[in-house]
Amino acid sequence: MTIQLRTRHPEKAKKADSVIPRKPKWIRKKKIEGSEYYETRRLMRDHDLTTVCEEAACPNIGECWSKRHATMMIMGEICTRGCSFCNVATGRPDTLDAFEPGRVAVAVKKLGLRHVVITSVDRDDLDDGGAQHIAQTIRAVRHQNPGTTVEVLTPDFLGKGDAADVVFEAAPDVFNHNLETVPHLYPTVRPGARYYASLRLLDDAKRTNPEIFTKSGLMVGLGESLNDVRQVMDDLRAANVDFLTVGQYLQPTAKHHPIDRFWSPEEFEKLEQIARSKGFLHVSATPLTRSSFHADEDFAALKQARLRAIANGA
Repeated sequence: MTIQLRTRHPEKAKKADSVIPRKPKWIRKKKIEGSEYYETRRLMRDHDLTTVCEEAACPNIGECWSKRHATMMIMGEICTRGCSFCNVATGRPDTLDAFEPGRVAVAVKKLGLRHVVITSVDRDDLDDGGAQHIAQTIRAVRHQNPGTTVEVLTPDFLGKGDAADVVFEAAPDVFNHNLETVPHLYPTVRPGARYYASLRLLDDAKRTNPEIFTKSGLMVGLGESLNDVRQVMDDLRAANVDFLTVGQYLQPTAKHHPIDRFWSPEEFEKLEQIARSKGFLHVSATPLTRSSFHADEDFAALKQARLRAIANGA
């Protein structure tokens, strides 16, 4: 009997291949694996959990898992969107697993996490986009781990009415939604999303609960200019976003969005300086920056930055 393997990215199957350029030396990363890495992987398997570290082919997985830091991706491993940059599988997802929030909470406890990042696939098939499931996961983690702070990286809940309010009411310590790229690239990079809807989501999170830290991330190397990035920074600050991450886009396969160019470490330093001058409480801008990379240290820095701002009357 012949087994038909599912195409991971059916929406990209007919796209012409593009040449993936060789990574410059500042992008290459030594593979890190050891006992803690394999223990983290075993724990994810034992609890039947999906991680964005694996699904998105994150270059930092070795470093993070060796420190027992894993970013769990809830609501399945199949996304309903077909973003041209993303390595997460696309298609028709399975039904939600009602026991998943509890398994996430147990895994967080076993990993001993002080700060956990929980992300998800887009679930446009659900009436609320998965908002209730995300909120249940936040509450489950808090119940099992009262000393752990919770960061969520959510979909945009586009067309789902007030669904995002359910997540806001669960009061994550950090609410993250990535803009990913600049407005004029949305039709090719995030065709299922809307730039100003994503901005409004971040603004709504802060308006609903000013105590929540808000966060967003960008990739560079997709075809944007420095002025494009400056404008996005201004838009994010207008929405009172506290924390900005900027990293280099890395093309997963020849079918994905081609790399326009690699930004240099010096350019990333400039981006960080510009972002800080615009008033973000915290900025992480390096070639290998990703949303959840060093998230626990970044959260501590965020809290300190807010305290300094309050002390200075900001």
